[in-house]
Amino acid sequence: MSETESVDVLVIGAGASGLMCAIEAAKRGRSVRVLDHANRPGKKILMSGGGRCNFTNYTVEPEHYISHNPHFCKSALKRFNQWDFLALVQRYKIPFHERLHGQLFCDNSAKDILDMLLAEGRQQGVELKIPCTIQQVSRAAGGGFRLQTSQGNMRCQSLVVATGGLSIPKMGATPFGYQVAEQFGIKVWPTHAGLVPLTLQPVDKDVFSALTGIAVPCEVSFQNRCFKENLLFTHRGLSGPAILQISSYWQPGEPLRINCLPDIQLFKLLKQQRGQGNKLKLKTWLAEHLPKRLLQALLPEPLLECSLVDCSDKQLQQVADHIQAWHIKPNGSEGYRTAEVTLGGVDCDALSSKTMECLRVPGLYFIGEVVDVTGWLGGYNFQWAWSSGWCAGQYV
Repeated sequence: MSETESVDVLVIGAGASGLMCAIEAAKRGRSVRVLDHANRPGKKILMSGGGRCNFTNYTVEPEHYISHNPHFCKSALKRFNQWDFLALVQRYKIPFHERLHGQLFCDNSAKDILDMLLAEGRQQGVELKIPCTIQQVSRAAGGGFRLQTSQGNMRCQSLVVATGGLSIPKMGATPFGYQVAEQFGIKVWPTHAGLVPLTLQPVDKDVFSALTGIAVPCEVSFQNRCFKENLLFTHRGLSGPAILQISSYWQPGEPLRINCLPDIQLFKLLKQQRGQGNKLKLKTWLAEHLPKRLLQALLPEPLLECSLVDCSDKQLQQVADHIQAWHIKPNGSEGYRTAEVTLGGVDCDALSSKTMECLRVPGLYFIGEVVDVTGWLGGYNFQWAWSSGWCAGQYV
């Protein structure tokens, strides 16, 4: 290799968006290198979805994404959509299945998706350089960029930053992408953990940690956002899909509202039972709908011991409020250690929604999770990676 290796495109980050971009750029005849500081590509792909990779969703809409510019994602999601990615999966004959809410998972292993991307890259002549640590990024004289790396000096016309967010640092997450943006004068919105379990205040933890392992279908609300999914009690606090979803909207210091029986009108039903002369104790009747230990945590024991027929309207309303309008103020989140995504990131207003190129820094592109576009749980973040990577790949 000469002192400075020169290629058309350098992609920093061998994850979902970076690999997709590299494949598409190489299809256009561009010489492409993908650099990553990890010892193997696609680590987050491999661990996602419990090792089965929730690679997209049958229903992908802009409202499934959080951003300071909610319109930014529309172009990319429209130009390379879930059906386009699914066609690639089917071409490789990767078996998959649908779970709740249109979520698509591999039947066998997330490795099928990674192997597909690596095979596509090989066919197009994409070269992986890993592990490769980047010491410096700078503009090159005469245009393009120069990189000083652990594998030598490199030069490129187009530089693509696909470094992901800060989630799951044990997978190698770093703030490198944000630092590159700031180096070139591009705004970065403050970041925080998204799709993450929430921890409880000490007094609540004492009460609810005894419920560790219990999962119940709930409706969890914060302000005008509401998710109806399972809630899971853990030894640290609250988790499960409903909590992960709401965590991306929840603001520290604010309470969540939880409805543990979202499919019935509890007060009306209790009054009906009382009117029919039901002599069961409240705890016995309610145990047909919710775990006994949860009832004991939510309701005072004297109330649970009351017979339905002897309860006043006020008592029945108290039961309904405790179960269907339970307010709890989380202590915080578990942070990046267990977060699936990072909220915030590179300002969308600094990028072209068509090409992902920086408007004021020609040749510099940002794609995937490093950008201020964060999807809901359910394959939406992978679809953003495929879509944004594909779009950049058409232009780099």
